[in-house]
Amino acid sequence: MSVLRSIRRRLGRKLFLSYLIIIVVGVVVLASAAEFTIPTSFDRHLLAMQSMMGGAGMGMGRDPDLLASFRAAVTESLLLAASAAVVAAVVVSLLVTRRVVAPVREMMDASRRIADGSYAERVEVRGSSDPAEMDELDQLAVTFNQMADKLERTETMRRELIGDVAHELRTPLSTIKGSLEGLMDGVLAPSEANLLQIHREADRMQRLVADLQELSRVEAGAFELHPRTVEVEELVAGAAGRLAGQFEEKGVRLEIKLAPDLPRVKADPDRVGQVMLNLLGNALQYTPSGRTVEVLARPLARHLEIEVHDQGIGIPAEHLPQLFTRFYRVDRSRSRAGGGSGIGLTIAKHLVEAQGGRIWASSQGLGKGSKFTFTLPLAG
Repeated sequence: MSVLRSIRRRLGRKLFLSYLIIIVVGVVVLASAAEFTIPTSFDRHLLAMQSMMGGAGMGMGRDPDLLASFRAAVTESLLLAASAAVVAAVVVSLLVTRRVVAPVREMMDASRRIADGSYAERVEVRGSSDPAEMDELDQLAVTFNQMADKLERTETMRRELIGDVAHELRTPLSTIKGSLEGLMDGVLAPSEANLLQIHREADRMQRLVADLQELSRVEAGAFELHPRTVEVEELVAGAAGRLAGQFEEKGVRLEIKLAPDLPRVKADPDRVGQVMLNLLGNALQYTPSGRTVEVLARPLARHLEIEVHDQGIGIPAEHLPQLFTRFYRVDRSRSRAGGGSGIGLTIAKHLVEAQGGRIWASSQGLGKGSKFTFTLPLAG
């Protein structure tokens, strides 16, 4: 509180001094101008008054006593006006100081609590809710609240990341530990099936660690892009060819429907292939046997749009904005034993945006399939 009072006193003094300087400068300029103009103005008005009196007193010179009295009257008026201005400056500085210091003090208190870990702190926006009508303090409060929102989301994501990583590692570790204990106790035979189970769980952990390393690189921007002019057919065919066997094995049809004469794009083929593999892999995983996954592409004004449309289980509308959040699951009860690490879409989002595009998802609801669409900038 002593710090806040000190800040308030310093700010009040600065505001008062600023108003006082303005008043002093104004009074000095006014007094100087009056000093130079009083004699001339006095003579002019004296001549006018003599003319109105019918010429009486014409030819008489300037009366020094009368001029001195006039000068004293003007000086007295200026002093009274300056005194009133100083009093007004004191009152206004106090009012403005309170108006300025109150929200600043509130933001200081909130920032201190945020620094102590209370990320739910927000400050009140006292003025209009219309951004066009907000003053600087209201805009500062809005910006402060936006910063607090981002910090809270970041902290929430950090906690969820720690919990999700621990959860993802716990299952394979428990399986590996249990299997090894069974082998050591002689409960399990060192058969190929049991060893294969241990290897499969270790492979899951290795994939998760590799995905986390990739995620940390893309989120930090610590990866290289090698963009070049490339045909869209090349990008789609490369990813489709790598997964063709898995589609055939599951009985899901993969149809490539590309518009004719598509323009070329400026992209990194390896990174775009990584995005396509993720989207096609997800479509394959959640599309039942006997149905179809389609890949479409169409040109826009400055970008080319690539869409992966599946006839799978669909996605509820309330989950669509969170799909690209790491480890996010639409069904929290579903195990990832048969799926990926849950961060593929997050990596895909960063890779697409790094190349000047954007990515989004849409769905009509459960049982109605889903669409994942991303754009790439056109070449040239």
